Amino acid sequence: MSVLKDIEAEKLNIIEKEAVFTPEHTNVSELGNVSTGYDNHLYTKLKESIKNAKAIDIIVSFLMDSGVKMILKDLKEAIDRNVSIRILTGSYLNITSPTALYMLKGALKDKVDLRFYNVHNKSFHPKSYIFHNDNDSEIYIGSSNLSKGALTDSIEWNYRFLRSQNPEDFNEFYNEFENLFLNYSEIINDDVMKAYSKNWKRPQVYKDIEKAKEKDNDEFEPKEIEGNKVIELFEPKGAQIEALYELENSREEGFDKGLVVAATGVGKTYLAAFDSKEAERVLFVAHREEIIKQAAISFKNVRNSDDIGFFYNNTKDNDKSMIFSLVQTLGKDEYLKEEYFTRDYFDYIVIDEFHHAVSSNYRKIIDYFTPKFLLGLTATPERLDSKDVFSLCDYNTVYEIRLSDAINKGYLVPFRYYGIYDETVNYDEVEFRNGKYNDKELEEALMLNKRGELILNHYKKYNSNRALGFCTSRKHAEYMAKYFCENRITSLAVYSGENGEYSENRTEALNKLTKGEVKVIFSVDMFNEGLDIPSIDMVMFLRPTQSPTVFLQQLGRGLRKYKDKKYLNVLDFIGNYKKADLLPFLLSGKTYSRIEAKKGIFNEEEYPEDCRVDFDFRIIDVFKKLAAKEMNIKDKILEEFLRVKELVGHRPSRVEFYNNIDDEVYSAIKKTKSSLNPFNDYLGFLKENGELFESEEALFNNIGHDFIKMIETTKMSKSYKITVFLAFYNGGKVKMEIDEEDVYRSFYEFYHKGSNKVDMIRDKGTADFEKWDKKKYIKLAKDNPVKFLIKSEGKFFDNGENKLMVLMKDMRDVIVDEEFVGHMRDAIMYRAERYYEERSFSNYK
Repeated sequence: MSVLKDIEAEKLNIIEKEAVFTPEHTNVSELGNVSTGYDNHLYTKLKESIKNAKAIDIIVSFLMDSGVKMILKDLKEAIDRNVSIRILTGSYLNITSPTALYMLKGALKDKVDLRFYNVHNKSFHPKSYIFHNDNDSEIYIGSSNLSKGALTDSIEWNYRFLRSQNPEDFNEFYNEFENLFLNYSEIINDDVMKAYSKNWKRPQVYKDIEKAKEKDNDEFEPKEIEGNKVIELFEPKGAQIEALYELENSREEGFDKGLVVAATGVGKTYLAAFDSKEAERVLFVAHREEIIKQAAISFKNVRNSDDIGFFYNNTKDNDKSMIFSLVQTLGKDEYLKEEYFTRDYFDYIVIDEFHHAVSSNYRKIIDYFTPKFLLGLTATPERLDSKDVFSLCDYNTVYEIRLSDAINKGYLVPFRYYGIYDETVNYDEVEFRNGKYNDKELEEALMLNKRGELILNHYKKYNSNRALGFCTSRKHAEYMAKYFCENRITSLAVYSGENGEYSENRTEALNKLTKGEVKVIFSVDMFNEGLDIPSIDMVMFLRPTQSPTVFLQQLGRGLRKYKDKKYLNVLDFIGNYKKADLLPFLLSGKTYSRIEAKKGIFNEEEYPEDCRVDFDFRIIDVFKKLAAKEMNIKDKILEEFLRVKELVGHRPSRVEFYNNIDDEVYSAIKKTKSSLNPFNDYLGFLKENGELFESEEALFNNIGHDFIKMIETTKMSKSYKITVFLAFYNGGKVKMEIDEEDVYRSFYEFYHKGSNKVDMIRDKGTADFEKWDKKKYIKLAKDNPVKFLIKSEGKFFDNGENKLMVLMKDMRDVIVDEEFVGHMRDAIMYRAERYYEERSFSNYK
């Protein structure tokens, strides 16, 4: 019972402190010994004490963003004066905000000694602020934790006294602080902070605080008074604070590219604006006009600058500090030239929502420009049904907050999901080939009055003001809009191309939905990105869920927070279509498991906080049947290969297959026996499945095939071997032997390019490599990749008389074969891609 009493007492304490929000209105000219709130703020006293301190010790039961924001500038000024700062706080009840920790560490770096009280079975309630200077020490003891309310307007009783006035009591408090700090604490380093944030869920007390603020008509966004105007301040919040910290760390590690994966509604565009604030010239690239226009507003707000240009359609600005471009325009060869932009014109590039269908244009842009940093943004934790997005950023996932995490932390509203059994369509009768349904047949199957009635009846069950329905085609969207309108539900269809009877252009339709003139918009691939209408309270999935990415993007359209919006209603009409059994995993944020899928649905606690998931009992049988008849891994790999082949328009190379393979399939490949892994012998995989070209038959049957397999499978704990392979490859003119100059040049070029340097910087023995002379590079090569390749791959490599390394003689005729050269390059690039991903995964987890 004592734990429950502690929880209730702490909740009441915080609510009283945070519910009232008023500007400071006190003018205390000198420090007094007593602080009780109202016009006797503790913050005013602390500010003065911080200013005069030589050392600061703080012990509070929790830290909140609002309190840290208040004193952060004061603490930073103290740090700049070489004041030592120690802070001990609690993780009890998870009330300490992870972003408060990130703010402190981000601003004060390692100069603050920040710790958690680590006795987890004991409550932790001290609140004290201790300051030391040359003449004396002072201590504040009372009820104020580090939150805005506690430091300003709440009723708080705090007492201040000096060591010189009462040395016995002061020493009693101070010695106990020393004991707790040194003997009962855990240092909050990056790993501890990241783990705390990852597992943190917003406590109920935070929700009560929000309700209290809403009741008092309090605004969440910070503001300041300028003259007679109220000016909105734009500053990082929530996940943005954590991501900014990780981005800065990533750059310090040597990365020049990074990916942030954040659910829709977390504020990725503002994050990019904050992170690039100090950059002189910024390029923002996206694939929709609405996205770049919204981004321009966000950047203008953060930088308070009108120096903005656009590069798309007929607008070709190229002399602004911030340029917002469509990838379809800038990615053309005619614009990636010196007369438009020099390669180093931008020192910061943002690429929003990578899209695999136009990845070649993104690749051109990335390959052309040489910014100091490139930031990739995406809304889903999946691989966008491919890994292109990850490969473009060298697999450096800097920060990730999944949709379920964003709900758990209170950044998005929870959902009420209803999985409705749809027996009007038999998907077994719709042609399914290369991983997708036949568009024409699917369209016809979904346009049934019986199905329209099913959808309409379920829609009417819920009090929706603004809903989105996601359809499979233009005809399907038109059909649904017509059906709803005929049943007195004002609706529109939105899709690309010529308008139909019930369709409207995107902008006008959204205006009508926002104003409440229309109740439902039925769309086709138009609102997956670039839509920002927080008032949407319902989404309806009216076609099979084939893409995890698209499903999560469309679900995210309705999860933004909005006044009086408590949750999002989700209506999903589910039949026996392929991959239907993915749904419970997508909603819970868990990785797909065939074994788990056979069990049916998850328990309620597996889903995000406050979310409700209700599947019709008949759907559970569908899930079980789909999981039971799932094809074996060998057939699944071939089907995925054929899907990627259709996607890229030709037989995919290793890199293309690796960068576009479905995440679920790739996870299964890693768990299966190596002989079934196509990347361990790609030529063999092509041969077995009738995909080997006639011109490759000779290569398949000679030692060149074994050499390629060696590159595909050789063990690689670091990237050193890649540089040796590249030295032999020699830009396509493969060498039989390499000398010290070849290896030096390959090492130097590789590790001075992009984020390849990370391996060198992370190792103490090579951290200063950028100051090395030629001898040190040669020594590293001899002691590592050269030595181990000759030892483990002696079939191909040997020492040479006057050369550092040579190929065996039976390779002489092979290296001039055009097919061998192409596969050698592809195998090297594949190993580099795979290495980047494995490095990132081991670092991120």
